[in-house]
Amino acid sequence: MPKLLIIEDDAAFCQMLQKFLIRNGYDVDVSFTAQDAKTKFKASAYNLVLTDLRLPNYDGLQLLSDIKEVNPKTQVIVMTGYAEVGSAVEAMKKGAYDYISKPFTPEEILMQIKSALSQETKLQLDNTPKESLKVESGEDGTQDHRVVVGISEASKKLHEYIKLVAPTDMSVLITGESGTGKEVTARAIHDNSKRTAHNFVAVDCGAIPKEIATSEFFGHVKGSFTGAVEDKKGHFEAANGGTLFLDEIGNLSYENQIQLLRALQERKIKRVGSNKEIEVDIRIVTATNEDLTEAVENGSFREDLFHRINEFSVEIPSLEERYEDLPLFADFFLRKANQSLGKKVKGFSEDVEDIFKQYHWPGNLRELQNVIKRAVLLTSGDLVEKGALPKEVYRSKENNVKVDNFSKADYEKEQIVKALKQSNFNKSKAAKLLQITRKTLYNKINHYNLDL
Repeated sequence: MPKLLIIEDDAAFCQMLQKFLIRNGYDVDVSFTAQDAKTKFKASAYNLVLTDLRLPNYDGLQLLSDIKEVNPKTQVIVMTGYAEVGSAVEAMKKGAYDYISKPFTPEEILMQIKSALSQETKLQLDNTPKESLKVESGEDGTQDHRVVVGISEASKKLHEYIKLVAPTDMSVLITGESGTGKEVTARAIHDNSKRTAHNFVAVDCGAIPKEIATSEFFGHVKGSFTGAVEDKKGHFEAANGGTLFLDEIGNLSYENQIQLLRALQERKIKRVGSNKEIEVDIRIVTATNEDLTEAVENGSFREDLFHRINEFSVEIPSLEERYEDLPLFADFFLRKANQSLGKKVKGFSEDVEDIFKQYHWPGNLRELQNVIKRAVLLTSGDLVEKGALPKEVYRSKENNVKVDNFSKADYEKEQIVKALKQSNFNKSKAAKLLQITRKTLYNKINHYNLDL
């Protein structure tokens, strides 16, 4: 049973939270002061600590450092009624797993605790031989899949949708611009579902040639075709009991769509070359940056399959739509880069922070992560400086100054008009050129009052 410590000076709230967590299977101690918490923490080993950032007669950030000094593997979630970016970023720099703003719902805190404890388990397995560990990689090739819960309204809405749909078995269609983190969102849905103990299998449909898609999805038996030198388990079997994530599902051929629909309807598959039916129990999560409703209208995507995979839809906001979260994401990617590159860069210079805020980030979170990882590699001091950034990032700030305060909004409007003219005002083609969904393009046209 995981052992938790709650540090909170509001005694009534603290005791109420303690009772709730005990009912949910946790062994929970409480402390109303930092001094008492430090005594208890030295006397007992805690898997996780929930602490308020604002405590009487003690700095919550200093207490976080004290906890990490005693046991670096203990996960810490900070609670605060003051949802300030600065304090949240500083807490995570000092080793907090995450933060949660008051007031929060019981489901929200349970989700955070569960996620943090799963991370703690992974840390405890660090010394296990890699051959015996199976850790699925995310779309960027890393092994950290935690969703950064931002403070922007767009991020809060996304988090709320994940929280609502994760415990169900509904099929989820995730849409959004390229680089917004669709696989990370899919994995968050899996991690917070009843299937979390089983496999999460991610498949890039755009990378599978249609000639071998049947074998990739359903497997094959030895000798069923040239090159089938042994039996192979397909993605459906690999995901049995868990979640199958199909990225860029719009790239599947019409024939493959029929096969996929049949498998989802019957919950049975046959390996290529075999007559034996295999029952599968999987949850389907799909993703696309295309407009599947248009694909249905023009006949390139089956309508019955669209309805089968779209029991619930989630549109991931672009980085521009959650600009308030930029410091949180930047710090998160900085820590990931430090870990993967073996560096100890502490932060960003003021000039770099200013450049980040003014750049329009067309590649969204993927671009931000790549820029930061490259900058960390080139940084020898404590702070990332302007010279470590790609020229296109910091030149955007210089251009903003030179061209009569040319704003990010002006830049985006210019790109939209340019794409529309280039596509002869075909909005679907323009959306593809801009790497956004048609719905997002319509929203931006309305937002900027573009008379087209």
